[in-house]
Amino acid sequence: MNPNAFRPTHFNFQFADGVARVTLTRPERKNPLTFESYAELRDFFRSLVYAKEVKAVVFGSNAGNFCSGGDVHDIIGPLTKMSMPELLDFTRMTGDLVKAMRACPQPIVAAVDGVSVGAGAIISMSSDLRYASPEAKTAFLFNRVGLAGCDMGACAILPRIIGQGRASELLFFGRSFSAEEGLAWGFFNEVVPAKGLDAHAMEAARRLAAGPSFANAITKNQLNMEWDMSLATAIEAEAQAQAICMQTNDFRRAYEAFVAKEKPVFQGD
Repeated sequence: MNPNAFRPTHFNFQFADGVARVTLTRPERKNPLTFESYAELRDFFRSLVYAKEVKAVVFGSNAGNFCSGGDVHDIIGPLTKMSMPELLDFTRMTGDLVKAMRACPQPIVAAVDGVSVGAGAIISMSSDLRYASPEAKTAFLFNRVGLAGCDMGACAILPRIIGQGRASELLFFGRSFSAEEGLAWGFFNEVVPAKGLDAHAMEAARRLAAGPSFANAITKNQLNMEWDMSLATAIEAEAQAQAICMQTNDFRRAYEAFVAKEKPVFQGD
């Protein structure tokens, strides 16, 4: 994928300085997802494996809200009329978006303002770093619409971020939590005033883009892989991963810059 030529149909996209910025559309509806935007986002994150120019991604808010989840009229209504095989195709497709986000080598930074519920909460959960405005309200509200909380990997990922007890409360009751609660629980990395939220997330992404991007991709890969490894297996996997990174030019650049008392300029190779 050439990020400079990428023109999505169902979400907004900008690319500059190694950072891709994504926002959902239809702010008048608080940026809901549709069948089409789900699929296009899945394909976009899958394609990032081959987009070496992209070093980091910001998934931002639009007009004061992050994402209101699946569109009630465009998704929820049609789902009530589908057969079981059709429903399974849909739930697997939405899960594939999370798989693609976790599998892409670039760190993903979520900038969460206002409403972030349902699949919107899942998107921020699936990101690598999460910043929120004080106005952010996040809810895994599947239970409140008669569904199980085990949607799009929530039962696997959320407890690893905030702990089993807190995740259980949110998934059983579907209640929203504030930015302050999310910060205290470790869901959010930082709470930033809304007027500076996007700039803060973009600055974090630029710092990531200026870092050793190959090594960052290895870090993300190990964070994914080590979920179900024993400690001994994880230590061996990290030994191999770090030995690979020690063969990179970025590692040599960092050493040479240190000796010269300069700041290293990483190039991702």
